[in-house]
Amino acid sequence: MKKILILGLALAPLALLANSEGAVETDIVQRTVNFVIFAGILWYLLADKIKAFFADRTASIQAELDKVEDTLKASKEKVDDAAKKLEEAKTLAAEIVETAKNDIDSVKQKVIEAVEHEIANLDKGFEDKIKVETSKAKRQIVSEVLDELLSSDNVSLTQDELVNIVVKKVA
Repeated sequence: MKKILILGLALAPLALLANSEGAVETDIVQRTVNFVIFAGILWYLLADKIKAFFADRTASIQAELDKVEDTLKASKEKVDDAAKKLEEAKTLAAEIVETAKNDIDSVKQKVIEAVEHEIANLDKGFEDKIKVETSKAKRQIVSEVLDELLSSDNVSLTQDELVNIVVKKVA
């Protein structure tokens, strides 16, 4: 800026010389010189403050940019962490499903074994019950036949005949 001021001051006399040849006089040269001097004084007084303002503004913009970049980086890290957690969750879910399938197969096998064991117990109990009921029925029939034979006075039977009758009736 100092160069422009010096250049303006150096060119001012040339403008005065070039202007003096014309018939019409204007005050453009004086106004230009006054403007250049005014601009130089303003620059001299305000240059440091303007430079400081723009330096601070640049620093604040850079700080905001750094803050945005940090936020962006943190967001990317969170997205990466979420993606990793998602993959871990998918793996864990697959393992849980596989374990559940294995548990279901195990439970099915245990239930089948328990049902088969219960059926075997019921069959054995049924066969035992048939034997007991058959035995009761035989005893009841024998008792009825004996009571019938013994209560009638017309029939006189020997021991062997009585045994034969009972055996035929029971069989």
